[in-house]
Amino acid sequence: MVAEMMLEGEIDVYVEHDVEEPEVALHLIEGPPANDGENGQQGENGEQAENADNNDGNGGEPALSTDTARKNPKTKAVNPTHESQIASSRGKDKIVRNTYRAATMPTVSVGRDRLFAALGKTYTREEFEDLCFRFGIELDDVTTEKAIILKEKHLEKEQPSADDEVIYKIEVPANRYDLLCLEGLAQALCIFNGQDEIPRYKVANISKESMLKMCIKKETSPIRPFVVCAVLRGITFDEASYNSFIDLQDKLHQNICRAEVNSIITELFKRVGHDNEIQLQWKRTLVAIGTHDLDTLQGPFTYEALPPPEINFVPLKQVKNFRADELMEFYKSDLKLKKFLHIIEKSNLFPVIYDRNRTVLSLPPIINGAHSAITLKTKNVFIECTATDLTKAKIVLNTMVTTFSAYCERKFEVEPVEVIDADGKSSIYPDLSEYKMEVPLSYITGTVGVPLEVDEVTSLLNRMQLQANRGGLGDTINVSVPPTRSDILHACDVMERKLSSLKPLPLNELSDLIRYEIAMNGFTEVLTWILCSKKEIFEMLNRRDDKSSAVIIANPRSSDFEVVRTSLMPGMLKTVGHNKDHPKPIKRNPFIDGLPQSNPFCPIVLLDEKKDVGASNRRLLAALYCGANSGFELIHGLVDRVMEVMGTPFVPVGDNTGYYIQLSDEPEFLTGRQAKIIYKGRRIGIFGIVHPEVLNNFDIPDPCSFLEIYIENFCHHVE
Repeated sequence: MVAEMMLEGEIDVYVEHDVEEPEVALHLIEGPPANDGENGQQGENGEQAENADNNDGNGGEPALSTDTARKNPKTKAVNPTHESQIASSRGKDKIVRNTYRAATMPTVSVGRDRLFAALGKTYTREEFEDLCFRFGIELDDVTTEKAIILKEKHLEKEQPSADDEVIYKIEVPANRYDLLCLEGLAQALCIFNGQDEIPRYKVANISKESMLKMCIKKETSPIRPFVVCAVLRGITFDEASYNSFIDLQDKLHQNICRAEVNSIITELFKRVGHDNEIQLQWKRTLVAIGTHDLDTLQGPFTYEALPPPEINFVPLKQVKNFRADELMEFYKSDLKLKKFLHIIEKSNLFPVIYDRNRTVLSLPPIINGAHSAITLKTKNVFIECTATDLTKAKIVLNTMVTTFSAYCERKFEVEPVEVIDADGKSSIYPDLSEYKMEVPLSYITGTVGVPLEVDEVTSLLNRMQLQANRGGLGDTINVSVPPTRSDILHACDVMERKLSSLKPLPLNELSDLIRYEIAMNGFTEVLTWILCSKKEIFEMLNRRDDKSSAVIIANPRSSDFEVVRTSLMPGMLKTVGHNKDHPKPIKRNPFIDGLPQSNPFCPIVLLDEKKDVGASNRRLLAALYCGANSGFELIHGLVDRVMEVMGTPFVPVGDNTGYYIQLSDEPEFLTGRQAKIIYKGRRIGIFGIVHPEVLNNFDIPDPCSFLEIYIENFCHHVE
């Protein structure tokens, strides 16, 4: 039996051989690679990446058996991978499985003592872990700088001394870019603790004529068409803040600035020894950050695209003058920078930024010029972000200037720069305006499940850096979203991420109740992907595409991820199809979405014109039995058991006080061997013997019975 949870994030594909052979595990990460693969990644500004921070380290696992899954809740069931299977080179029994885990969060390494100094308080480890938990982050590891270096050099046996600086590795949410450095983290925690007020960022009030200008030439359009700029005036660096400034750029490059690459293609190329044919590092593809000592430059600036032989400058950390084409060849032997060359090297024109004297500021996204390199003595910093995605460029610029404007002479004030595009359109950056929204108190408390007063809610929101106060109409709350909080897009963000529920949501309580009951009936819970192909949810299930139920993904990465699933059946059948050699019976129960009380999203999505987003989530229970016989009576018995647990009696047809079953006619089931479940006059589910044609489509040789129930109909039982 199987149970399913929807999790966001990675795809792990395992190739396992016969028992006597060593296991081979491939970790295919859907999204940015976890680390650079180099000890210290030099960036456009010479930044250093801490590769150990984002390591996933899942490792291989043995193939799942039902008994194993019961004994170890962390064991993952065996699931299918993409149509292009990765085959084992040896062994007759090959199992390729595809398990889904929660997305890896960025890890920020900060010095413990410096962090505590910024917080104005010293914490024990337990106290700090509790603070992190209440805020919504996690202390992942406690180590030392020397221990990190020893690990990178594979010298773990050497013991670091007790005098080494203690390093806290803290996991932060993937879209909280303001927490990617010590300054942002300390500020957020101080506001959460009520020690500081929410900063009010502002753009310096200077005339347009006095602003520095950046002019974009039309030739840049096919390569990197956008650039945004700002100036931090009167900044004061010490060694720690300077290193943090550089490190934040690298953290942003590892996250929002990078494009995703098809990880399966990447891993296949790597596995056959041709990893040079596909770039494993995609940092700076979307945005590249350049920071410069403004006192060494003279505006206005121009952003151009020129033939490589026409670009000459001394790059950062070099003393020799290079042409851009020579620089490409030079960096091909550089372990740190060669990974970025693919972004522009095949272009006939290279992007370049000049000042008024034709001094090169940078060759984005590769390297800055040595002439304008910032140092500890730099007082005025010019920041430019070139990009292929303007929205992300604005977020990156705002993150840089808001975080480090605290070190400026005029605290939290940023000098704007006028950017003039090729058509003569003028834009002023950065945009530090606050986004205003009105959120009904009833929406927040109704969804969170806790009755709270307006003053309580506004207090909680203010602790999470959202300026909130009572609105003028009814129970409305006015929320001002600062430029640091690019993760807040909708009222649901205010509710979901900022208010901690004091008790489980009724739907989650119900999910847990049924989950445990299903497990006691001998079913194994599995994880499958929420995205699938149109073929899997229609043609392979003998269904016709009605054009009115499935949410279609725009620009899907591959044909495997074209739509959001409308049923749990395809994932279940794929799981069984790729585990048909396992001992029978196979009992699977793909259930509910996510770990208990950890993920409020549902495992299927249907088009819904009544919703403002055009679609709605539905939470389902599904169960499947596969064996020498169909097991129809077992699935039918499970229906009765679930209804019994819900306190719902079996009633005659037409009686709306309980539930009854009626013959149905769905193409994915055998005619006459299927039934729909009617509860209080509404159809809430279906069960039956899966049609042989459907089983054949999923390469399953044995008969199967399947059950699917919408469980939201029973929420009143736990309210």
